[in-house]
Amino acid sequence: MTQAAPTRYRLDLAYDGRDFHGWATQDGFRSVQGTLEHWISTVLRLPEPVSLTVAGRTDAGVHARGQVAHVDLPADDLAEELQRRLGRVLPDDVVVHRVRVAPEGFDARFAAIWRRYVFRLADDSPDPLVRHTAVRVRGPLDVAAVDAGARSLVGLHDFGAFCKRREGATTIREMLECHAERSPAGLVEVTLRADAFCHSMVRSVVGALVAVGQGQRDAAWLASLLDRVDRAGDVTVLPPHGLVLEEVGYPDDDQLAARQLEARARRDERPLP
Repeated sequence: MTQAAPTRYRLDLAYDGRDFHGWATQDGFRSVQGTLEHWISTVLRLPEPVSLTVAGRTDAGVHARGQVAHVDLPADDLAEELQRRLGRVLPDDVVVHRVRVAPEGFDARFAAIWRRYVFRLADDSPDPLVRHTAVRVRGPLDVAAVDAGARSLVGLHDFGAFCKRREGATTIREMLECHAERSPAGLVEVTLRADAFCHSMVRSVVGALVAVGQGQRDAAWLASLLDRVDRAGDVTVLPPHGLVLEEVGYPDDDQLAARQLEARARRDERPLP
């Protein structure tokens, strides 16, 4: 008897990254992926462990409010049951808001067209209650200068100066949106939205913008970073706890399969403007 093909499920989730060693499973460390895979396999009493694919693999200490993952399961009627059972057993620092059958062609990672992060900075006598979700910097920051610098990074660029380069991987990314503003709570919020991000890219970009906002660096220095292909030693990588993955964007269902093919192509084959 032929075994039925598995059903793909989309999970929308959030987590406080403070006590996780990042998203990805690592032996001997607590991870978001490891926690979810354990409990999904446990509550469904599956004979084999499941494997989750995620839209954005967050680093240790980074939070997520709008993370997306997918998992393939052996039945097509498990969404409500899985969401209910996970709600009973998951620890308080991770929540699965919704489980649903994924449309054809969906892949949490490769079908995504953008990821939106917000980095929060406290630059003047911050509220101690935000110390786990905002990074304190010497201030006050010139928010207008930070915003102008952020907007100059929009477009298709090689962000190698801001990334930990990995063999065989490209650092070319398209920054779709980048700006800064002061929130009603008094924090400086830097929003970054791109087709994808390299390892430590957001924390490095915001570190460079902070240097501009503090008057230590100017716009010409920031622009020069886009001419470098190797990581810049004069760019500070900020601590992770100010960073939140807020949202992941996907195309319409009939474009999911095509988006997968596009995303799997090497970005270094695309010409820079």
